[in-house]
Amino acid sequence: MGDRSPKSLQKQASQKQAKNNAAKQQKGQAIAAKQQQAGKSGKHGR
Repeated sequence: MGDRSPKSLQKQASQKQAKNNAAKQQKGQAIAAKQQQAGKSGKHGR
């Protein structure tokens, strides 16, 4: 963790980005699934 070379910083940044992207994808999938379920049940009156 104490390594502050540009290479290690770049690696950390790319890992962070990958984590964020994965979280975004999961959120998007969850929302899509919710919307599909809502559409099937038809209880929301949309």
